[in-house]
Amino acid sequence: MNWISNFVRPKIRALVQKEVPENLWRKCAACAQMIFHRELEANLLVCPHCGHHLRIGAAERLKMLFDEGEYQTIELTEVPVDPLKFRDRKRYVERLKEAQAKTGAKEAIRVAHGTMGGQPVVIAAFDFSFMGGSMGAGVGEALLSAARLAVLQDAALIAIPASGGARMQEGILSLMQMPRSVIAVERVKEAGLPYIVLLSDPTTGGVTASFAMLGDVALAEPGAIIGFAGKRVIEETIRETLPEGFQRAEYLLDHGMIDMVVHRRDLRETIIRLLDLLRRKTPSAEVVTLPVTPPGAEAGPKPVEVPETPGDGAK
Repeated sequence: MNWISNFVRPKIRALVQKEVPENLWRKCAACAQMIFHRELEANLLVCPHCGHHLRIGAAERLKMLFDEGEYQTIELTEVPVDPLKFRDRKRYVERLKEAQAKTGAKEAIRVAHGTMGGQPVVIAAFDFSFMGGSMGAGVGEALLSAARLAVLQDAALIAIPASGGARMQEGILSLMQMPRSVIAVERVKEAGLPYIVLLSDPTTGGVTASFAMLGDVALAEPGAIIGFAGKRVIEETIRETLPEGFQRAEYLLDHGMIDMVVHRRDLRETIIRLLDLLRRKTPSAEVVTLPVTPPGAEAGPKPVEVPETPGDGAK
């Protein structure tokens, strides 16, 4: 009996049973409900129980927005790796390799071009899972490349930040990307092209203090954290308790900092409608010609002549 239970039965079980992947279920960070991965993907990574928008990768974001999910990414410009020879608990180059292996991307940003609603667009989308979407020299160069491509293709530029701010491992060089990203935006605007920003969770630090708040139209996903410094840092600095929902997308909308808060399922159609309004060169309806009053003619309705009625005073 021991031989059967200890040897034969485990062998049979191993042949019959298949291993269950560990990522079949995901826990919602807001309501703590467990969600089956297929249901979550079908709902664009939005919790079906509470509506919480889970963070989404750059590749999934691009596929969701472009027509038929088809687009082309551009090769990012090479920049010096680890210019400061930075090291904390690990060497900076080791952290970069780990992030690249984890995400399959070269940097914390992907630049792609294609169409949305038939309109040419260039999208620069951040991936928070790559070192917190931090902005280093590679990201700054990618934003400049996106701006050049938009001008070259006469296309709108759409930026989708998801970042913790500047990349500390690059020191002052990372801070220099703030004015560089502003220059990129100015190039697009000087060409008369639309620049739309979709603020996702989170958008903080130097990214917020530069290109993220310069959009012709600023959209945000529900519940996204948008700000410069963290809430705890601000409270410790001013020694006051901040209001409920501070730095959330809805709070910024109420205080005039952004233009719209849009559910993820409506983002694509909303951006297409904005592009149509911003780039439309001809009216969408037939132009009706109104009659023009000739010079010297009296304006207003013509008086009605009333014929005389025989009666009093007639002779």
